[in-house]
Amino acid sequence: MTTAAEIIARGRRVIEMEQAALARTAARIGPTFAAAVELIATAKGRTIVAGIGKSGLIGRKIAATLTSTGTPATFLHPTESVHGDLGIVGANDVAILISKSGETDELLPLLEQLQRLGVGVIAITGETDSTLARSANVALDASVEEEACPHDLAPTTSTTVTAALGDAIAVALLEVKGFRREDFARLHPGGSLGRKLLTKVRDVMLTTSLPMLPATATMREAVVLLAERRGIVLVATPDRKLQGLLTTGDLTRLMERVQDVFPVVVDTVMVREPKTAHADELGSAVVYRMEKHGIMAMPVLDDAGTIVGVVHLHDLMRAGAA
Repeated sequence: MTTAAEIIARGRRVIEMEQAALARTAARIGPTFAAAVELIATAKGRTIVAGIGKSGLIGRKIAATLTSTGTPATFLHPTESVHGDLGIVGANDVAILISKSGETDELLPLLEQLQRLGVGVIAITGETDSTLARSANVALDASVEEEACPHDLAPTTSTTVTAALGDAIAVALLEVKGFRREDFARLHPGGSLGRKLLTKVRDVMLTTSLPMLPATATMREAVVLLAERRGIVLVATPDRKLQGLLTTGDLTRLMERVQDVFPVVVDTVMVREPKTAHADELGSAVVYRMEKHGIMAMPVLDDAGTIVGVVHLHDLMRAGAA
């Protein structure tokens, strides 16, 4: 009977083998990879991805990743392609064909048809001297020393390497095309990811009854506002220009030093250069800054430096910006 220790050892061994294969793949990244990215980036049409079996499953994932990062892509089943589905392919398209052996019977007829249409072909294959590799415009080496399967049969290490190459292509294209967070949000409007990327500070910030005091106010006045307005007071000029910030933490530190805090002037206690947010910033970016600096709330300023609101960490997190 297999022991728990043996099961754990096998699990670790699989991950170690795949990790080593990825390291070798990374070391092989070079001019051919750049050529593949350039071929897709300059294509005026879509990216067609095709493969059979496990390669096909990885191909579907690659097509989805490309599409979600700004490179329109479609998965084409090789068998169905020669029975009518080839009609989706245009001369301005580019294709990624995936095959471990590079000799997949169902894939080679599609290769011939793509070449007939003048479509640029990128091969991802474990055999760089295969028919697929030799016929492609660009061939990416996805070879592995062995599969993680103890019989060296089930595609495991090879599919991990192929998926990683697909991710590398997608991210490189994302950067080449200048694909932004806002573009990603536009393509992912649903679910928690969409909320995180679409939520702006202006969607969450408080804009009325802001806790503002002049620098000449006393801590007696500030204590009341700190209690009523969730632990933050904005110190501002009459025209709402930010001069400083007070928090319950500042009050606590003052009480440790001064016995009677009420007469103390706010100007002598406030933080003079507080962290601020802009109404059009992504909420996720502000959450990052708040967590990095241990801040629970921030004043929100417009382009002229005028206070337009206050944003609280908890409100951003409730809105799904975290």
